Amino acid sequence: MIAIVDYNMGNLASVQNAFAKLGEDTVIESDPSKFKDYDKLILPGVGAFGDAMTHLRERNMIEPLREYAKSGKYMLGICLGMQLLFQSSEEFGKHEGLGLIKGSVTAFDTNKFSEPLKVPHMGWNRMFTSQHQLFENLDEEHYLYFVHTYHVNCADKEDIIGTTNYGYDFTSAIARGNVMGIQPHPEKSHENGLKILENFIGL
Repeated sequence: MIAIVDYNMGNLASVQNAFAKLGEDTVIESDPSKFKDYDKLILPGVGAFGDAMTHLRERNMIEPLREYAKSGKYMLGICLGMQLLFQSSEEFGKHEGLGLIKGSVTAFDTNKFSEPLKVPHMGWNRMFTSQHQLFENLDEEHYLYFVHTYHVNCADKEDIIGTTNYGYDFTSAIARGNVMGIQPHPEKSHENGLKILENFIGL
């Protein structure tokens, strides 16, 4: 059984509906003591990093999520959920993350070009992926739907399994063993997004 973590910072229904389209039942779970009972966890997220960590802390979810990652069971962070897997973020101040992946979260550098980048990065864009089970039976480059103003800086290049270009290349998918994350929204990415979720189900 797959649980979608409910910490009041994500569009849970759309994620659950995407799994339902694949014939997979999921549970929206707000009780951290039950995380260990599930085969896989989805950590979604929409909003600001600091607020998300506050919500996780108030709900006593931080240590259970870290313990779940240590258990070897598969965990997938989506959008802000992926960013929370990292050590820190500079979004509206300095904030500590879950620390499951080495690296940090930073704003797009909008002043690197003659015409500043528009943020948030919103809409369809290509993801270039390495060979990984999450992207099985997908082309090496495929379009997915993005909405974000900050992106991750991965300290260990071996953890990077997907990149996207928005003015410059940034990391858009990561994996370290059983802990994975994708910046785009698979639940909004039609067939390509559903294929990623289907591959996650099959891990």
